[in-house]
Amino acid sequence: MSLLSRWALVLFMLGAFLYGLTEWRNAHKKTSDAIDTELTPDFIAESLKSAIYNPQGLLSHEIEADRMEHYTELEFTHFELPNYTLYPKNSGSPWQVKAKEATLYNNNKVVLKNTIRITSTEKDSLIEEVHAKVLELDLTTNIISSDQKVIVYGKNFIMHGSGLIIDLNTTQMTLTEHEKTIFEKNNI
Repeated sequence: MSLLSRWALVLFMLGAFLYGLTEWRNAHKKTSDAIDTELTPDFIAESLKSAIYNPQGLLSHEIEADRMEHYTELEFTHFELPNYTLYPKNSGSPWQVKAKEATLYNNNKVVLKNTIRITSTEKDSLIEEVHAKVLELDLTTNIISSDQKVIVYGKNFIMHGSGLIIDLNTTQMTLTEHEKTIFEKNNI
């Protein structure tokens, strides 16, 4: 092989390497651009207030939030400082559900996170409040569930446990794992 052939081969290999490197960088850049586009919300609402009605025309639930971001491609809506008011199907007293953040998915399920507080608006309710860190709310069935630790505040008691299921339509609560209950003396 002559000296000229060797240089031609080296230049060809160098050119092929640079071309491959350029194509790899461009492909990597397009992927990261697509990811950035995917994470951009389709629309944002500040100080959101919305009321949702069931097919019979009765109020199903209301939502208020400081901020809402909707992602069509990812099929979810994210809320900051949401406050849900849930109306049971049996026309009972509504329940308030507050959290620092929530994510609503297209199947009408909401995952609430961070400093969650469920409050009964019924004056003489046995269960007054429930506190948790993570809860799932099914807006179709009005069932709230969690496999995390919860604290239940009621009339003259505080109950600690984990694994919670609450049916707001029947006001039945199931605590899968009971840790302890503290009873307070009733001052009548």
